[in-house]
Amino acid sequence: MRRLGLDWGSRAIGVAVSDPTGTIAHPLTVIRSGEKEAVAEIAVLCRQYEVVEVVVGLPRRMNGTLGSQAQRVQNWAKLLEKALGIPVVLWDERLTSRQAEQALLEADLGRRRRRQVVDASAAAHILQSYLDAQA
Repeated sequence: MRRLGLDWGSRAIGVAVSDPTGTIAHPLTVIRSGEKEAVAEIAVLCRQYEVVEVVVGLPRRMNGTLGSQAQRVQNWAKLLEKALGIPVVLWDERLTSRQAEQALLEADLGRRRRRQVVDASAAAHILQSYLDAQA
């Protein structure tokens, strides 16, 4: 019962995957292609890992409201769900990029390496938050 977590951004999409029991999230990769190409890449990952559900981070403002970026994510998530044929869940992603950056700093990763993996790490934070809430 693996799940895929996504941190959608305008330049990159961080991807994380859960373990087979759906308990622990692991950063997987960063996709740096256009939206339509990204959907195709995500479909390949879903088949490869036998994913049953995709969790997409929803960027809420600190007061909980939704802005224009959240609307773009919602629209993209609908497109993704239609293309994949599996459920796509939107999950609050407030502060996940900051948490990911802080964890990478604590792991003593250099600035260049942090930039390469922060999106996948943020996706893992989003997915782990979702998995914990489902437990």
